[in-house]
Amino acid sequence: MNDTGKWTELAELFKVFGDSSRIRILYRLLEKEYCVQDLAEDLEMTQSAVSHQLKILKMNKLVRCRRDGRQMFYSLADDHVSTILSMGREHINEL
Repeated sequence: MNDTGKWTELAELFKVFGDSSRIRILYRLLEKEYCVQDLAEDLEMTQSAVSHQLKILKMNKLVRCRRDGRQMFYSLADDHVSTILSMGREHINEL
């Protein structure tokens, strides 16, 4: 991939962080893994809204899921996600 493609991918990744619902979900997943129902209750969102945001986060490789019976449990994909979140928060606190 050429450099232009890499910059475009990076810009697309940062767009994912541009939604406060997705940020709230990611911060909740810093603590532990959650199922959709528990996330919806904790964040006072509908299960449909949480599922939609999780789909976007999963497509962008920011969360992963595992099945336990009929339920899916979501967690952060890797340590890079928590690093991005903590660096963003640190930057905001400096302002």
